[in-house]
Amino acid sequence: MKYEAAFFDLDGTLVDSVYDLYIAMNLTLTELAFPIVSQRLVETWVGNGIETLVKRGLSGDMQISEQLDEQLAKRAINLFYGHYEQQVGEYSVLYQHVETGLAALRSTPKALITNKARRFTEKLLDKLALTEHFDVIVCGDGMAKKPSAEPLLFACKQLNVPASQAVMIGDSKSDILAAHAANIDVIAVNYGYNQGEKLSDYNPQYLCDTFLDIIPVLTQR
Repeated sequence: MKYEAAFFDLDGTLVDSVYDLYIAMNLTLTELAFPIVSQRLVETWVGNGIETLVKRGLSGDMQISEQLDEQLAKRAINLFYGHYEQQVGEYSVLYQHVETGLAALRSTPKALITNKARRFTEKLLDKLALTEHFDVIVCGDGMAKKPSAEPLLFACKQLNVPASQAVMIGDSKSDILAAHAANIDVIAVNYGYNQGEKLSDYNPQYLCDTFLDIIPVLTQR
């Protein structure tokens, strides 16, 4: 095979989890007497970790307000954690063909690399019966978040695979930039949470429309 290991993003790549995040966001905003936001907006804000997501919710915009009070943001983040703890996995679903695709890659060493905190990641993976598919799980509260190269290089070390023999699969600019920074090839998928970005602009090695489209790439010799 061309690649010895595959690294997967979680939200927007394997799992459509936006409705859980949307509910937790609006419960938080309501508790703070802030205007609620649409599911579509929440979807465009996902991808840079919960702290950033909540700050975007408080700002009502992708661009975090320079006037946002840090104490308010901390309070909102803590409230969000509580609400999301109750919601995580309740309405999340696997994208089409994810189960089939991961089963086809059973013999390929795999890492999950997400900006989501570990306590939410593990709960979500367990609820959707995904945990057993991954040899390594790297979360956003353990080290620098994507687009940093750090979590990808950590996964390489854990799996004892050189960067040149790994490939990252993700749905966002952060995934692509992290892979480029780590000198790892990247497959971008078009169906997830791309924050309104045209992923081809960031020069991924591959661009796929469905999860099954990645299988020929990963199994080529």
